[in-house]
Amino acid sequence: MEAKEYIESGILELYVYGLLTEEENLEVAEMAKNNPEIDQEILSIERAIVALSSSFSPFHSVANFEKIKARLELKHGKVIDMKPASNWSQYVGWAAAVVLLLGLGYQTLELTKTKDAIATVGNEKTKIERDFAYLEQQNKQTEKSLTIVRDIKNTGVTLGGQAVSPTSFAKVYWNKDTKTTYIDAAGLPKPPKGMVYQVWALKLSPVLTPTSIGLLSDFDSNDQKIFAVSQTVSAEAFGITLEPAGGSLTPTMEQLYTLGKV
Repeated sequence: MEAKEYIESGILELYVYGLLTEEENLEVAEMAKNNPEIDQEILSIERAIVALSSSFSPFHSVANFEKIKARLELKHGKVIDMKPASNWSQYVGWAAAVVLLLGLGYQTLELTKTKDAIATVGNEKTKIERDFAYLEQQNKQTEKSLTIVRDIKNTGVTLGGQAVSPTSFAKVYWNKDTKTTYIDAAGLPKPPKGMVYQVWALKLSPVLTPTSIGLLSDFDSNDQKIFAVSQTVSAEAFGITLEPAGGSLTPTMEQLYTLGKV
């Protein structure tokens, strides 16, 4: 058999694919050793197999393929032609991917909503706790104020408005035993900026003698407008004047807002 016929017979492809018997392999190896053309063809087939990934080498004819196919059927049974998968399966895959993405998007959205709801609840809880603390503090201040007003041991002294502010009024709660003194200044207007109310214990005879018993500081922040001042040992009257911030050594009589006798 000539080299060309031997090459076109398809036996070299079967040799490369490992489908020959041991005796046939020895025969092909001997032929390749003695014939450079056959040896070169074997090398070409091997290079084609390495270079191609999904089809047979374009260097071989359809007739060679049919011969190889027939030999494969003889050795391994019938060769089953594989048909490419239909596009329908691809569409199903894409649809599944879209559904998965939509599901993940929905879960992410719901998770974000849940986090926002938790944050809102946390903020509301903080606000409620803050409001509760404020109300509790206000309640304590109210109870304290009521205790002062209801204490029968306290002498209540009403202070009426004077010329500079006729509508002003205040009240002093003075315990003569403990000397503690509280001022209810709810009837006084808000002091101008840089000014402060100053409370005086007055002795009327033999001469008018004023003694400062405290400043009504932080007037705006005191919601109850009840202020504790210094202990009062003795007094025949009480007066409240408007003074520069920090107070004065003697009362400014032109700024006498309220006055009342014990």
